[in-house]
Amino acid sequence: MKHVEITRQPLIEAERFVLRPVRRSDVGMLSMYTADKRVASGTRSIPHPLPPGTTEAFIERSLHDHRNEDVWVMDGAGADGREVLGVISLTHLDRAQSQLGYWVAPGFWNTGIASEAVQAIVAANPQENTSIFAEVFQDNAASARVLTHAGFEYIGDAESHCVARNANVPTWTYINKIS
Repeated sequence: MKHVEITRQPLIEAERFVLRPVRRSDVGMLSMYTADKRVASGTRSIPHPLPPGTTEAFIERSLHDHRNEDVWVMDGAGADGREVLGVISLTHLDRAQSQLGYWVAPGFWNTGIASEAVQAIVAANPQENTSIFAEVFQDNAASARVLTHAGFEYIGDAESHCVARNANVPTWTYINKIS
């Protein structure tokens, strides 16, 4: 993995919330949401059950100056909403490319939060990418729709290991070539 010296992530405004860097004070809400099997099973890396200290370690990695992944919290507090709606991230790859990842808390599923976050991150292009890749598990058609609505194009099938499921899961892979 490529580690990049990063000093600061930008605040990115969406219509109903902001995307802001993770804070240590997010630990409670992040722990609560990621302990939910529905959230963990939709990601590659969140274990279930969630071991003690996992969220704290994630936050510390997210705040480190030499990280390979920029992480933003979808924060709706400014719009009289919840402070943590979900998380979106970009993992640095080579050649001005990144891998997109996101999850939304179950109470906000089917509200357009994921679509709004993905569209905001692509529009802001905070890592100055030429391409952003994303993959979704094939049993998550809603996430596939989020990507296609944000301009991502399907490029093929693959599989990824899901820690929560303890299994390899078929995926659809997408790319957004940023002009």
